[in-house]
Amino acid sequence: MLCAIMVLIGAGAVVTLAGNDFRMSERRLTVTVAGGSLDAVLTLPAEGPARGLVVMIHGDGPVEATHDGLYRPWFEAAADAGYATLSWSKPGVGGSTGDWLSQTMADRADEAWAAIEQVRRQPDVPRGPVVLWGASQAGWVLPKVAAAHDGITAVVAAGPAVNWLRQGRYNLLAELDHADADAAEREQAIAVSDRTRRLLEQHVDYGTYLAGSGDPEPMSAARWGFVSRNHTADATADLRAMAGRRLPVLLMLGSRDRNVDIDETEATYRQIIGDPVTVARFDAAHSLAEPVMEDSGAVGLATAVLWPRALLAPGVLDTYREFLGTVR
Repeated sequence: MLCAIMVLIGAGAVVTLAGNDFRMSERRLTVTVAGGSLDAVLTLPAEGPARGLVVMIHGDGPVEATHDGLYRPWFEAAADAGYATLSWSKPGVGGSTGDWLSQTMADRADEAWAAIEQVRRQPDVPRGPVVLWGASQAGWVLPKVAAAHDGITAVVAAGPAVNWLRQGRYNLLAELDHADADAAEREQAIAVSDRTRRLLEQHVDYGTYLAGSGDPEPMSAARWGFVSRNHTADATADLRAMAGRRLPVLLMLGSRDRNVDIDETEATYRQIIGDPVTVARFDAAHSLAEPVMEDSGAVGLATAVLWPRALLAPGVLDTYREFLGTVR
């Protein structure tokens, strides 16, 4: 029995090593920005010099530079296309100083450009195209950076939203549907959401929010501050400004996305950006993972540990790699 267990453990170790052996080199670096520093990762093709740089802009939450390893398949796909990738831990995460919850979307855009400027001065970082890659909340950051700076060559947007409040309501209703909530549960959840929106419009302090929202799972004080600063975010104006630059845009959407109304996102990007946008839809969740990865914690965790490339829906990495190959 013990021998059989040891064989299984050994096989699991082999699978884990093989599944996490990526075709790239990776090193840590520190990026100095206004008010502090960012703990960053730079990946490079395993062979030959990189011809361009991808810059990762995270979605919501306390995201570490590699997203605890979940970004490495993206890093590898970029390396296969001849690109270096820069990613950093959000302020206050890992070795980065500061607090990401104190930021606005404009702050995040300024941070991204400062990181790009500094890192591109390093000798092993390519001087070729600069591609912004961003997920979810980054939809309010990508167009700000791309519209403001001539140094951006192309944009990859994975599941971006357009309007903060509409996105929040869509997510609420989609999750209620997914949970098969009854009428009373739906009514209560929508009432809490409506009260919270009114309190945001009134710019109340945290104590007033706690007293007035009736939320059974209220936000923390820091989260309330973050939402208060950012709840009016709408990407439309920045997308129009970015559209004037005629940058190629790859819009990647998951057909099972419960966070973002992908139909609204696609229609907005097509209307504003026009021909330069390429839309790719996948049978995927919001993260572009296969839906089972988000719906089953055990399956998602096992896959993330043993074979992280398999987290993403079929075609996602191939589409990304092929798009990078077209960027000049």
